[in-house]
This record gives sequence, C-alpha cells and structure tokens, in this order.
Amino acid sequence: MATIDQQFVEYIVKTLVNNPDKVSVDRKIDEKGVLLSLTVDPDDVGRVIGRRGVTAQSIRMLLRALGTKQDARYNLKIVNTDEEGGNEPQRDWHDNGKDSDDEAAAVASAMSDDTEEESPSSELAEKTRAELADLDDLDI
Repeated sequence: MATIDQQFVEYIVKTLVNNPDKVSVDRKIDEKGVLLSLTVDPDDVGRVIGRRGVTAQSIRMLLRALGTKQDARYNLKIVNTDEEGGNEPQRDWHDNGKDSDDEAAAVASAMSDDTEEESPSSELAEKTRAELADLDDLDI
C-alpha cells in the first residue's frame, strides 16, 4: 500500500507525463529522512525535470511543504531507466541537490545522437551543463 507521500508525488507526476501508467514511486527510510525514488518512462524524463530543472525543483518544494506538515524530511531521486544508462540516478536529492553534474550528464545523454560529430544537440547539451553548473551555486 502506498503512503501519502508516494501518492502525492505519483499524482503530480502522472499529470505531467505522457505515459502515466509507467510512473512508480519507491520509498525508503534512512538516517537522512525519507527517500522517494521516482521512475518514469524514458521519454517523459525531460518533462519531469523541466527546463533548467524547474519542474523537479517545484516537486521538491512541494515535498518540503508536505514534510513540514508530516514532521519528516523528504528527498527525491529521479531514476534514469534508459536502456543505455541502466538504473542510474539522474539526480540524488540526498546530496541536497548539489549533484548537478549527474543531471547534466543525463540530460546530455538524452539529447545526444548516436553519432560522434558535433551537432546542435551537443551544443545544447554543453549549454545545459553550463546552466546547471550555475544553478549548483544557488541555495534554494
């Protein structure tokens, strides 16, 4: 049976994605608090993260509000289920959002083509990495 926090995240994410039946939220409790691992269809990862990570940040803020009411500390991990990447986390919120290199790499791999040549998506990936590095300095 899903807890209220799992249902909360699942409800929000299902309204954002194209494949709501592939959304799942796993819950694990450790010394740092409650870790929610979000898994979505690989085509929907960009929708969940959003431009410059804004959507993921918004979900985290909503979780903090729920945590305040529940007297718990919530963290969110968005899991990459791409065939190439396996089950590697795109961003581990247990590190308080300081791991933007993982997200930049995940965004870059999602945007990259199978070719090695320089393409507009490679330039976009580099720009995204730079923007994420700038965001890393923000304390939100």
